[in-house]
Amino acid sequence: MSHRAITLTAKSALIGMSSLALVACGGGQDRPAADLAASNVTTIGVNAYLWRAALDTVGFAPLLQADSAGGVIVTDWYANPNNSAERVKITVSILDQDLRADAIRVAASRQVAAGGQWVDAPVQAATIQKLEDIILTKARDLRRSAVGG
Repeated sequence: MSHRAITLTAKSALIGMSSLALVACGGGQDRPAADLAASNVTTIGVNAYLWRAALDTVGFAPLLQADSAGGVIVTDWYANPNNSAERVKITVSILDQDLRADAIRVAASRQVAAGGQWVDAPVQAATIQKLEDIILTKARDLRRSAVGG
């Protein structure tokens, strides 16, 4: 079990025990018990427009991880049906709650088929920049739509 999973499990246990203690102290009849665990699950720790835009942008590939609290999206390997001899894996990190160009970082891995095995290949910097630009543009459009009505 990872350190993060252990930390989350410990936090969940602490919240659960705190909720039980609150119900026991207050009698529970006058007020409904607060569901603290549910409120923690639904919070997003990063810019919501960047998050939505990043999910939309990498949505063509299967997701391995999508952690909105930590701002990390990791895809599984994706091979374009038109070029099955090449595959890519993308990691998007959202670093801030503000909608800024430096609040997003994209990393990609690329492999090509050679002799029946996958071999690492370089990813062009322009490809990474293009993905970041697409995400930023979508995020700005989402914000403009939300603010403009």
